[in-house]
Amino acid sequence: MTSLGAADLVPVIPELFLAAAGMALLMLGVFRGDGSTRFVSTLSVLSLAIAFLLLGLLPEGRTETFAGMFVTDAFAVFVKSLVLLGSALTIVMSSAYIRSERMERFEFPVLVLFATLGMMMMVSANDLMSLYLGLELQSLSLYVLAAFKRESTRATEAGLKYFVLGALSSGMLLYGCSLIYGFAGTTSFPQIAGLFAGGVEVSIGLIVGIVFLTAGLAFKVSAVPFHMWTPDVYEGAPTAVTAFFAVAPKIAALGLFVRAMIAPFGELADEWRQIIVLLSVASIALGAVAAIGQSNIKRLMAYSSIGHVGYALIGLAAGTQQGVRGVLIYLAIYLAMNVGAFAVILSMRVKNGMVERIEDLGGLAQSRPMMAAAMAIFMFSLAGIPPLAGFFAKFYVLAAAIDAGLYALAVIGVIGSVVGAYYYLRIIKIMYIDPQAEPLEKPMHRELGVVLTVSALFTLLFFAYPAPLLAGAEAAAASLMSP
Repeated sequence: MTSLGAADLVPVIPELFLAAAGMALLMLGVFRGDGSTRFVSTLSVLSLAIAFLLLGLLPEGRTETFAGMFVTDAFAVFVKSLVLLGSALTIVMSSAYIRSERMERFEFPVLVLFATLGMMMMVSANDLMSLYLGLELQSLSLYVLAAFKRESTRATEAGLKYFVLGALSSGMLLYGCSLIYGFAGTTSFPQIAGLFAGGVEVSIGLIVGIVFLTAGLAFKVSAVPFHMWTPDVYEGAPTAVTAFFAVAPKIAALGLFVRAMIAPFGELADEWRQIIVLLSVASIALGAVAAIGQSNIKRLMAYSSIGHVGYALIGLAAGTQQGVRGVLIYLAIYLAMNVGAFAVILSMRVKNGMVERIEDLGGLAQSRPMMAAAMAIFMFSLAGIPPLAGFFAKFYVLAAAIDAGLYALAVIGVIGSVVGAYYYLRIIKIMYIDPQAEPLEKPMHRELGVVLTVSALFTLLFFAYPAPLLAGAEAAAASLMSP
């Protein structure tokens, strides 16, 4: 057995810190009770911020530890930074919501911490076993969060659906891993990649294993046809939990998807590309059409997220460095757009409580002009209207598809964007043209206002100075494609 020295723990310092912080805050909450929720939430955000700083202190280049099962490189650091940012913003945005909805229990921020820890492990997985370990650590926390509002029948149903379907997807993923191990003789990503680089004949059993692995990962990113849990869970879960589901877990799962396809199976891109193309086309089509008839804004955002996963998968289907770069740019911009949109949704409160119908935004431009303007920015950006950030997100993945010769996929992406623009523009029309609905509660909570303002400014002004994000995504993609 390989012994671990202090130097072997350096690449995993952010994860070790987050694990220690999560356990310490759990004990703090146990002894101080639910009255400590706000204090635990503050410390949780601080812990995520420290983990973010620790990422920046890691040695440059690619580093492996735990017998090669855990890898730290520029790709992992980039995706982990987005995950930590998304988790921290979720806790900040949810503070007022959990107080008003009588969900003020210290377990909420602690569960977010442990879910984030699982996401960070997923992104650094360099072996099928560490992949599954990180995935399940994340999933177990998310199952509990989905049903966190215990007195709500809808939340309980959402948690149960997510748990049952999640167990099914984990079974498919494990079956795929076992087939890959059986036919490749190893679970290590570099060793699997080495087999194909040497020109070993690819067996049909291995291809079947990759198909099952892809199916399990497609469930985690809610790609069609493994999306069935997403609308129900988004609608039934507490809105603060839905906001979390829409950003950090989605980003981490897509990061894992890219690594799991490129790192071990990069030489087999021609074999798995058709699967990714199918998932992408189906997700774009469903996301563009199914959201049109929705009346619940959380359900609409669920179908929106399915469509955006389809666009992110276009970059993966390209299988090139430019494609991976496009996915990473897409994830960063997706984070800003969705955090901002959910800041508005979390502010949809009237005298009698939270509201979720799209019609409840009627006349928002008259009663809350700044909130309506910010929401319009996010809707235009999600639709891909230039010069907002969402346009550039789609541009980079579609450009990668064209460079890879996937012209039909690029055309479908453009058509899907045009069709999907309808339901985003419908929300803008309701806010600016429809008669006034019951006015939303004033004022917006300070935390939500800050998040909303920063997200809107990033989305609106991204075109003015995109260089830092583009350079970071380029370096991250290069580190994955040439380890």
